[in-house]
Amino acid sequence: MKYIKFITIIILITTTFQSFAESPYVSGQVTDSESNEVIPFAQVAFYEGDSNSPVTGATTNAAGKFRINIKAGTYRMVVSFVGYQDYKRRVTVGNAGVDIGTIRLSVEEEIMDEVVVKGNEVKRPVLTTMEGMEIKPDQTIANIGGSLLDILRNTPSVNVTDDGSVTLRGSGSTNVLIDGRNSALASDLEQIPASAIESVEIINNPNAKYDASADGGVINIKLKKGKDLGTTARAELTMGTRMRTNANVNLSRRTTNYAVYGGYSFRQWPRVGSRFTERVSTFNDQNELFRQEQDSRNEDTEHTVNYGADYFWGQNKISLEGVFNTEAENDFQSSRSFVQNLDTEEFLTSYVRDNTETEQNYTYDNAIVYERDFKDKEKSLRASASISIRDQLENQNIDIYNNTLSVEGSPNRTEGSETDEFRNTSVIQLDYATPAFGGLVETGYKSIFRRFDNDYLYGLKNPSTGEINSYDSISNRFVYQDQIHAAYAIFSDSLSNFNYALGLRAEQTILENELSNVNTSLVAAEDLVNSQRYLNFFPSVQMSYQLNEGNIVKATYSRRIDRPGGWRLNPFPDFADSLNVRVGEPNLQPEYINSFELGHMYQNGIITLTSNAFYRRINGQVDWIVRVEDGISYRGPQNLNTADLYGFEFINTTQLTNWWNLNASYSIFESRIDGTNLDDSFTNRGLSWYAKVTTDISLPLDINLQFTGNYFAPEIEAQGRDLARYYIDGSLQRYFFDKQLTLSASFRDLFDTRNFRGENFGPGFEQRFERKRETQIILITASYNFKTE
Repeated sequence: MKYIKFITIIILITTTFQSFAESPYVSGQVTDSESNEVIPFAQVAFYEGDSNSPVTGATTNAAGKFRINIKAGTYRMVVSFVGYQDYKRRVTVGNAGVDIGTIRLSVEEEIMDEVVVKGNEVKRPVLTTMEGMEIKPDQTIANIGGSLLDILRNTPSVNVTDDGSVTLRGSGSTNVLIDGRNSALASDLEQIPASAIESVEIINNPNAKYDASADGGVINIKLKKGKDLGTTARAELTMGTRMRTNANVNLSRRTTNYAVYGGYSFRQWPRVGSRFTERVSTFNDQNELFRQEQDSRNEDTEHTVNYGADYFWGQNKISLEGVFNTEAENDFQSSRSFVQNLDTEEFLTSYVRDNTETEQNYTYDNAIVYERDFKDKEKSLRASASISIRDQLENQNIDIYNNTLSVEGSPNRTEGSETDEFRNTSVIQLDYATPAFGGLVETGYKSIFRRFDNDYLYGLKNPSTGEINSYDSISNRFVYQDQIHAAYAIFSDSLSNFNYALGLRAEQTILENELSNVNTSLVAAEDLVNSQRYLNFFPSVQMSYQLNEGNIVKATYSRRIDRPGGWRLNPFPDFADSLNVRVGEPNLQPEYINSFELGHMYQNGIITLTSNAFYRRINGQVDWIVRVEDGISYRGPQNLNTADLYGFEFINTTQLTNWWNLNASYSIFESRIDGTNLDDSFTNRGLSWYAKVTTDISLPLDINLQFTGNYFAPEIEAQGRDLARYYIDGSLQRYFFDKQLTLSASFRDLFDTRNFRGENFGPGFEQRFERKRETQIILITASYNFKTE
């Protein structure tokens, strides 16, 4: 802790200095003239006289703001962004600098024979920024009526697996935030409806201001809030095949003194699916085949309420933000399994498991935020405290039929389980920024307190009383707690066309977990209680250089950490499926990542191109390792030596004509995994790539046609690979009554090609699997906007 105290003192001393050598500057903010939405990554350039070469320039940040150091004088200022008219004006800069306020860009217009033709609305579902990208869900029609996972499926560099896991640029570890906060909502991304989301930020190589956790980067979910003055309301209803329903309403009231907003969403999402697993294993000079087929039905009903209020007085604002979600699931899964001796063709075992499961989840997320504005727009102060709770109750009833592959008569036995899981995440955070030393100094402190309590009971169920007679080999209670205390400092400045930011973050980790209510013969005594404490430093570097009016290059570096969570650390084996056993590793160590990125951004008025080359070196790579013993598969996480990931990413937004625009992205990367510390066979390398395309075509009668295509090439793991996936969505949309009413039709997975397949191999076994959910569905949506002044 002495290191934390030392860094905190340094930060506090730094923040007491005011700018004593600040050079003149120009600052402001760029927004859309109609919607008032901020425009990130707009180009701002300054010219002397009639010169075509800028003296200096920069791009706006994620909030649409810019601050550029420049010598005193008079300049020609040009602000440009694809699909908008250039904004031009003369600016005189004095020795004290100048804040020119808000710059509003208008949609591009074309003048032909004295008739003004307003350009077609340019769809920008992806906006590239200096830190990564910003996703606008409303710009992709296929997202309407879906969930956050549907948005991420259509996001560049992101891969969503069949079970809802998210990978970013080939990494399965991402730090998901809700409105910039650590939240229990992030434990189930499908519970967040797309209609409640304003935007999604993808930050591939975060600076020291963000948590150092997760090697893939940060995904920040921004929920909708009231923005416009006056009273506004929006109602939306989606109906789809299999009676899928998503209904929501959002209300807001904003004045110059206060703002209140809220929303309610109802989601009912039934689905069916299937799974197939086949494994051939060799041991004791015998070849055995394991085969399992599963069919499932899921009924998911959710209610989500989000609410908030802002109060303004003087230069101060205090805000309350909150979300409440309740989810009820009723699921059924039937599994048919057998093990066969391939040499004699004898069936060694076979059984059917019919699993009926009910689940009730409650999630609360509340935060109070204080912000202070200053006359100098670069100066800011923000403090917040939040608490996020998720309570999950799950019950299973499993009927087991032995020596058969069909259900006839009464089950041989009935097993059951009860799971009571509780998650609590509390965060306090303080961020302060001030001009100093000719640039900008940002400092802050953050503490995260987390508790994960999982009480799991499994055993033989009495069919008459419903009482469960616990199996000691399976039932257990696992409690995981951690604290992360962090302090950071960042210095940024602009030198002519060159911008840079240097940062350092320190994080003290305190981790404790305890395993109780277990049969200690199955777990070593030293694994029942585990404590870890360590201090780490995480530097970050960001640089950009504006070559000319249309070209910017950038380079970033950050050091990161990926700490294992409670589920991976629980050492107690899960024998719920006796032939597929999962077991955690209590001594699992964090991964440490060095991440590099080199990028280029180009814009010429109708096209925006972003290209990024990236490299990650992961020390202590964690991967799931499978071993087969006596025909039983054991799967658990292990630390490997290293993993190297090289990649290239390309994002393109093009307005091809006045009625056709295209958004496309392409990511290619190679993974090299070294697990020779466990076994010489645990090495693998392979090339994988993603391609995503969204194209909009304006049809007659003001109808907008949109196609979204996704392709995911095979991707390697330490013991195998996930196979290729691909699908196309088609959507239609039309506005009525000056865009107050919108009707949309979305046709998901037009050719029914979306599934999830893979293969694994290791000492003595080869395995392949396939999972298929119902993805070919139709959704019809109607939404209406109300507004009163």
